[in-house]
Amino acid sequence: MATEYGHGYAYRSERPHRLPAGLRAPFEARSWREFGYVLLSLPVAIVLFCWTVTMVSLGAGLLVTFLGIPVLAAALAGCRGFGVLERARARALLGLRVADPEPLRPAKPGPVAWTGAVLKSGSSWRQALYTLVQFPWAVFSFSVVVTFWSIGWSLLTYPLWFWVFPVYGGQGGLQLYGDSHHSVYLDNPFEIGLAALVGLAFTLVGPWLVRALTTVDGLLVRGLLGPSPLSARVVELESDRGVVVDAAAADLRRIERALHDGAQARLAGLAMDLGLAKEKLRDDPTTAARLVEEAHGEVKTALQELRDLARGIHPAVLTDRGLDAALSAVASRCAVPVRVEVDLPARPAPAIEGIAYFTVSELLRNVSEHSGARTASVDVWRADDRLLLQVSDDGRGGADPARGSGLASLAARLGAVDGVLVVDSPSGGPTRVTAELPWRG
Repeated sequence: MATEYGHGYAYRSERPHRLPAGLRAPFEARSWREFGYVLLSLPVAIVLFCWTVTMVSLGAGLLVTFLGIPVLAAALAGCRGFGVLERARARALLGLRVADPEPLRPAKPGPVAWTGAVLKSGSSWRQALYTLVQFPWAVFSFSVVVTFWSIGWSLLTYPLWFWVFPVYGGQGGLQLYGDSHHSVYLDNPFEIGLAALVGLAFTLVGPWLVRALTTVDGLLVRGLLGPSPLSARVVELESDRGVVVDAAAADLRRIERALHDGAQARLAGLAMDLGLAKEKLRDDPTTAARLVEEAHGEVKTALQELRDLARGIHPAVLTDRGLDAALSAVASRCAVPVRVEVDLPARPAPAIEGIAYFTVSELLRNVSEHSGARTASVDVWRADDRLLLQVSDDGRGGADPARGSGLASLAARLGAVDGVLVVDSPSGGPTRVTAELPWRG
């Protein structure tokens, strides 16, 4: 299956092409869509440019009368509307999908608050800047593209229509040069064939030239009509904050459930057994001794559950000896043999270290419960300013975070700290899960 990528959109074909890309480009639908985009850009740019220059000039001139403020707001609102149309045009013809910029957030309902929100919005001014910058670029790209395409296709098809000149024009062919003493015409087979070859070269180069020019259009649309990097980062951080809050709440519920159903229940039973033993101590020492022995067993079981719970939160060995020892301890409890290799020049920040420990613990638990593997391995190393973890096994494969498994929640938890989880698990195995975390020493 052949795939071509352009402007962030994938155009797929079901069968591989026999012709190379350079020969089939003039006939591809993508090339004609991009050509249509350039042709439409000039009239659209004229309308947008005239709107912005007229309205902003009018608003600036009326500022002394205080009428300029609503006029400027209307100018920016119009630019935002034009931005919606331009993003739709780029999506339809270039396959460029750009997210909407941050919406207006008036402090309170009403036209005054809305006017202030429009004027204070950075995206409004960026979209106004787009209408100004895009106009000269649209004129340039339109002139270049129309010239290339008209010359290319005219000369390429010249052998089919050169007869028009001797029949209706009274000359041998297309005139290249002429003055009062000398004229040059394309009127013999060699010159006609040469013109067709030149037209072929122009025709083959034209689509790639159009593609290069529309790449600049895509950069303008993405940079000025899409969300700003700062606002996108704010949205990402808000999402990450929600993930962190949800993960913390889930951990608290898990700890509460483990304490309530485990250690707390055992300690309550222990208190009852000791109370009965106290009552039986004088009358029935044998029964009292049996109850004390059972209570002793319950104490050891409760202590083990508390150790396991504490180990799942943040084990002491991780604090005292670092990831190497902590991951080796996790690997020793795995149902399959696990090779652990940790190559770190220093210890990362405690928060990153804890997330790395939790990630490997969850992945090894999946290996034990779901993979059917015979062996597994854990590798931890540092690359520049990133901490990388890789857990591999030779199991049946088929792990997919998209199915909403624990891998999806693990990926969300890593994403909350600018981490990444990559799962490579073809059906039949092997499985390789790579986690990447920021290194914060």
